[in-house]
Amino acid sequence: METTLQRRLGVTGIVFMVIAAAAPITVVGANFPIIFTVSDSVGAPLMIAVATVILLLFSVGFSWMSPRIPDAGAFYSYVHHGLGKRAGLGTAAVALLSYILLTVSMTCYLGVQAGNLLESWTGIELPWWLISAIMLLIVGYLGFHDIELSAKVLGLVLILEVVAVVAIDLGVLLSGNELATQPFSPSEAISGAPGLGLLFAFLGFFGFEATAVFRNEAKDPERAIPRATFLAVSIIGALYFVSSWLVISGLGVDDAVAIAQQNPDTAVIALAGEVIAPIMADVVQVLIVTSMFACMLAFHNIVTRYLFTLGQRGVLPRSLAVVHATHRAPSRASLWVSGTSTLIVAVSALAQLDPVLQIYTWYSGAGAVGVIFMMTLTSAAILGFAKNYRAHATTTPRANTGVLLATALGGIGLLLVLGISLWNFPFLVDGTTAAVIWGLVLSGFFLAGFFLPTGAPQSGAARTS
Repeated sequence: METTLQRRLGVTGIVFMVIAAAAPITVVGANFPIIFTVSDSVGAPLMIAVATVILLLFSVGFSWMSPRIPDAGAFYSYVHHGLGKRAGLGTAAVALLSYILLTVSMTCYLGVQAGNLLESWTGIELPWWLISAIMLLIVGYLGFHDIELSAKVLGLVLILEVVAVVAIDLGVLLSGNELATQPFSPSEAISGAPGLGLLFAFLGFFGFEATAVFRNEAKDPERAIPRATFLAVSIIGALYFVSSWLVISGLGVDDAVAIAQQNPDTAVIALAGEVIAPIMADVVQVLIVTSMFACMLAFHNIVTRYLFTLGQRGVLPRSLAVVHATHRAPSRASLWVSGTSTLIVAVSALAQLDPVLQIYTWYSGAGAVGVIFMMTLTSAAILGFAKNYRAHATTTPRANTGVLLATALGGIGLLLVLGISLWNFPFLVDGTTAAVIWGLVLSGFFLAGFFLPTGAPQSGAARTS
């Protein structure tokens, strides 16, 4: 029997899924200290502002493509239609690698944070990899079931996260700490290693393109996808811009970098306890754990939908496009993601890599470079598609000119960010050799996808198990 995924997600549900992937309290509590550390400056607000503007420009073309490419492949589908099938397949391979790396990086960091929480509350000390394994099982269970279950879990966690972030912001505002102006100085933003700061600023937005990935489960995709995309980027950008400034002010503009370097895991948690109440430090620590879990689940679902779409098209085994008869979910694709993530976590643990300084920093950094590369390629694809679309469609030239201009500006910004990130990448992975290896891995996946044998599409239909 032929069937498709159930269309149950509205704009709110999609926005929840996307912002949950961005993990607001994790970015504020765990990613901000890393931005301060790797950039060696307090220029985070301007870095976040630059990232927001570039992504909003990119979103103009991305949203314009959505109703014209009725496909849930997101970057893969847009590059396919704009630059050709081979480039699209290369993009799909990079997407799978990048999001798997992001999933694994969050899984391992989650193991550390949850372990710290467990030890502080009970005195029981468990290895991070054991906790990560438990989280993989829970995420695998949720990913195997209907997307609505994941959306409900993510929605609840997201509300609590945003409330906590706003509480920290208000706590700093009302604490009497001097509100710093130095973070808004362009000279501060470009001091130190701004490329790495920008890279991790972009990392806080990743997952926003999932608005298109969840197209097959959206109630009204032509309207929901563009609205959800702009809402997600705008909300994330505004929240991070204000919060980064206030966190720096709360830590002290002259001390923020040093505090972040000394205690990246606890700097913001301790700040929350100081500016609100001691118990708030415990609350934030709990929410960082639940936020990381939500982020891990969201990335798991994104990779699952990429596999599902590639299975539908016959690029990967069609068994990945099977929809579970009871749960109406791409359950087989979800199992594949769970298995691959578990394998990478196990290998990383056996290699005795540090879960934060190596696994999280290296994997998320490489994943971020991969996603920025895909966005840059997608910008070029949108320009190519829009030019051809203008020649054959009845839409006004002015509307298309606006799309072309915004997409071109966004693409130029992304290209600059990609170049700066690559230039600074050796500092992130402790050497040029490691940076070259990661570059070869990303390039190798693109080339492997580029030359991958293609199959006939399944016309959007999926089988039921």
